[in-house]
Amino acid sequence: MGKVLELVEKYKKRYPGTVCFRYKKHAAVVQNYVNPSEEVIYAFCGQKNDRWYDFFSSCVVVLTNKRILIGQKRVLFGSFYTQVTPDMYNDLKIYEGLFWGKINIDTIKEHIIISNLSKASLDEIETNVSELMMKEKQKYTENK
Repeated sequence: MGKVLELVEKYKKRYPGTVCFRYKKHAAVVQNYVNPSEEVIYAFCGQKNDRWYDFFSSCVVVLTNKRILIGQKRVLFGSFYTQVTPDMYNDLKIYEGLFWGKINIDTIKEHIIISNLSKASLDEIETNVSELMMKEKQKYTENK
């Protein structure tokens, strides 16, 4: 069992209200893309879409000490993988609804929306993403 799956399982135990299916398969996709020089800091799961009623787009989001990784295993074959590096990151928006919440990761090229997250987990996710990106973005600006 990899570090990614271990952290996602801890997240699911703390926040069982989050809607995510097949997270073991999604975690395996992301684990393949974690570089040997990277350290996995935080991981959570949710639905990579903007619709609260769509439960078929589960994904795993992983924060490493260098970037954000998002992985989805397709049902039949193949997978989807997205990464957000600190130089591409712009902003993070949090939406809290009646039952679930969602986050919107704004990058230079796209908006990545992770929905159907437990409302109780939103503060923890925001803190981890913001701290990582602020720290890593400072390194990028210092180098330039």
